[in-house]
Amino acid sequence: MQTGLTLPVQNMNFFPAPSSGFNCNGSSPLKAWSRINVNARCSTMKAVSTTKMTRKHLSSLEKLLQKQSEPSPPEDVIKVEDVNMVTQKSTHGKNKGRGFLENLNLSRVWPESKAAEEVSPRHFVRLKRMLSKTGQYSPRNILASKWREYHGCNDWSGLLDPLDENLRREMVRYGEFIQTAYHCFHSHPDTSADHAPGDRHVAVPDRAYRVTKNLYATSSVGLPKWVDNVAPDLGWMTQRSSCVGYVAVCEDQREIARMGRRDIVIALRGTSTCLEWAENMRDLLVQMPDQENKGEAKEVQSISKVECGFLSLFKTAGAQMPSLSESVVSEIHRLVEMYKGETLSITVTGHSLGAALALLVADELSSSAPNMPPVAVFSFGGPRVGNKGFANRLNKKNVKVLRIVNSQDVITRVPGMFVSEELDKKLRDSSVAANVLNVLDNNMPWAYSHVGTELRVDTKMSPFLKPDADVACCHDLEAYLHLVDGFLASNCPFRSNAKRSLVKLLDEQNSNVKKLYTNKAKALTVKLNPQREILQLSSCLPSPSSY
Repeated sequence: MQTGLTLPVQNMNFFPAPSSGFNCNGSSPLKAWSRINVNARCSTMKAVSTTKMTRKHLSSLEKLLQKQSEPSPPEDVIKVEDVNMVTQKSTHGKNKGRGFLENLNLSRVWPESKAAEEVSPRHFVRLKRMLSKTGQYSPRNILASKWREYHGCNDWSGLLDPLDENLRREMVRYGEFIQTAYHCFHSHPDTSADHAPGDRHVAVPDRAYRVTKNLYATSSVGLPKWVDNVAPDLGWMTQRSSCVGYVAVCEDQREIARMGRRDIVIALRGTSTCLEWAENMRDLLVQMPDQENKGEAKEVQSISKVECGFLSLFKTAGAQMPSLSESVVSEIHRLVEMYKGETLSITVTGHSLGAALALLVADELSSSAPNMPPVAVFSFGGPRVGNKGFANRLNKKNVKVLRIVNSQDVITRVPGMFVSEELDKKLRDSSVAANVLNVLDNNMPWAYSHVGTELRVDTKMSPFLKPDADVACCHDLEAYLHLVDGFLASNCPFRSNAKRSLVKLLDEQNSNVKKLYTNKAKALTVKLNPQREILQLSSCLPSPSSY
């Protein structure tokens, strides 16, 4: 090594061996060496009369400084346990007198404690944003050129796996329409049996839409009057007719231009009264009432059957109100006539029981008048509704159905025989097995089949929900919207840029959210009071985990 440095003999110092904590981040070793405060770290030695020793020390120091330290990981992925390990190594000699439990790394024993340590600053900031009461949404992109694809003209081919960003936002938006239907009922559940119901105020989350009609469903069964006398405050639980949803139409011209058409939405809630539960239990298949008139029964394989209870709620009229079937058909006909000449679409959306009724509504509307606008169904956690003949009937009517299904939701596997849809499809591909299954469809009282295209999500994919979440959580509408908002693809984890707030999920499913995040919510002073939040926040609407 060559050096042009010559130091006076009287200024030469002796450099002791560097400590284990010595580190230099400078780009040039000599520049780094020049910054060392020699007088503060070294002791004085006797002067040396030649420069031979000087060169030797400089050579050793140059080699030492050329050793580059390993780059440290980014701050947002440094784990606390790694810092603990470094601290233990550097203070090994000082820990001899400490207790056994103090030296034990407990994060390796309890996974939840370890998970808490792995929350990086970046992740904590994202969690804080998701715990904000102010909802965030994906941007509203222009859909005018492709609106028919998003409405299901190609059965959403190429849009589900991976999930298209625009379709995700549309699904979440329709799910919030259903939450409004729940809120409309729970804010005023009572319905008079002696007077026709008046108009209810419905605070639709999308201000571009206006509610034009409230919808009511009536049960064909009833309970004795003495039940109401025993519990008069719970009379709404035993009433035969209840508000089940509403019809809304888009009236904002900018939103119409963005979507490429004027959209009419029919939103239907899930089970909320005792008599609705009673109708759910009537799970025998019955033939569609209009089938014989249209000659569909001539072919054995085309007999359409649906669940008795669902059909009853759809077709039964109340004492002072028409049936759900009559109400929705008359209102849609009125709107189609009002906006005649415009490009229209009809979107029916529902959760649980509402998902079942949505299929019956779509079936009725699609053939109720000539030149009916395209009809699509977006259902969340829907049960099976009819047999294979009913599914074929909807396909022939060109009704498009997108079912959002949680793999952990048992409601999506009832009623009917517990046979997977995949196995059913494989068996029907065989001509021999298909003939046998057609006979069973027409004669077995529980030969149910799902309809349409499926988007499958999974509670276990969420980093916030417990993998063993209970049945109520797996069927909850807000949990569905949380999973849809975070879904990327079937082989991908929960997306890191999910935007939906966790406040409502924590309110409704606090016991099913991982303790790590409930603790963080408390640390961020997020107040979890469901009753107050329901009154104050339009985005926090009740969605009972019901069938």
